Amino acid sequence: MKTKKKKWYIPLFFWLIFETVAVVLWLTKNNLFYLFNFSYIGSSIALGLFLFQRKYKYARRIVQLLVGLYMLVYLGLICNENMQIEGFWYYLFTGVFEAATIHYAVAKIFGPLIFGRGWCGYACWTAMILDFLPYKVPKKPRKEKLSVIRYFIFAASLIFVAALFLFHVGNLERIMFWCFLIGNLLYYVIGIILAFVFKDNRAFCKYICPITVFLKPMSYFSLLRVKCDKEKCVSCSKCKKVCPMEVDVTDNSRKRKNGTECILCMECVKNCPKKAL
Repeated sequence: MKTKKKKWYIPLFFWLIFETVAVVLWLTKNNLFYLFNFSYIGSSIALGLFLFQRKYKYARRIVQLLVGLYMLVYLGLICNENMQIEGFWYYLFTGVFEAATIHYAVAKIFGPLIFGRGWCGYACWTAMILDFLPYKVPKKPRKEKLSVIRYFIFAASLIFVAALFLFHVGNLERIMFWCFLIGNLLYYVIGIILAFVFKDNRAFCKYICPITVFLKPMSYFSLLRVKCDKEKCVSCSKCKKVCPMEVDVTDNSRKRKNGTECILCMECVKNCPKKAL
C-alpha cells in the first residue's frame, strides 16, 4: 500500500508547483487565462509522470505533444504570441511581465533550479518534432566546438529586437508574429538537417538552440537530478549508450560530463538492468 501511495508523490508534487503558479498569476494579474494555462501544463506533466511510473513506453512523448502542440498551435498560431526568444526580448523591452516573459521565467530561467532542463525533454515544440526522427541515440561523437553557435544565435536575437526598438520600427507585434512563424520553420529545417548530418536527433539542442544559454547555468543547481546508487551499479554503461544528450549519470557530482545537458528523459533509468538510477 505504501509503495502505491509513493507513486503519486512526484506527479502530485509537480502538479502542485504549476497549480501554485497558476493561482498566484491568476490572482495577481487578474486574468483567468493564467489559471487555465499553467493548470493545463501542470496536469499534462503530472499525467506523463504518472504514466512513466506505470511503465508506459510513450509517457514522455504524450507530454511533449500535449504541451508542445498547445504552445505552438494555440499560444503561437491562434493567440499570436511569440514564445521564441525574440518574443521574450520584445516583452522585456516593453516592460510587460506576461506571455513570453512569464513563460521564460517559469520554464527557462528560475524553473530549471527545480527541474533542470525538463523543458527540453517534455515541452519543447522543436524537440517534439525532432524526436520523431530515427537517431534517438547519437551515432557520431559530439562536436563540442560547435556548441559556441548557440551563443551567437542568442546574441543575434537580442541585437535584432533591440534594433527594432532603437530605430522605432512600427507594427512590432505583427513583426514578432512573423518572426515566430519564420523562426520555427528555420528551427525545424535546420534541426532536421543537423539530425541527419550528425546522426543525432538532438544535434540542434546541443549546438544551435539559444534557449540553452539560460537553461545550462541554472540546470547546474537543479534540485531534481538522476542519481546513481553506486552499490547497485555494475558499470555496464547501458545508461551512457541510451542517453540522447551523452550525460554520464553514473557520476553523481554536479561537474559530471554534460551534466547541464540532462533533459530528464529517463531513458537511462528505464534501461538500467540493476535499477541503480
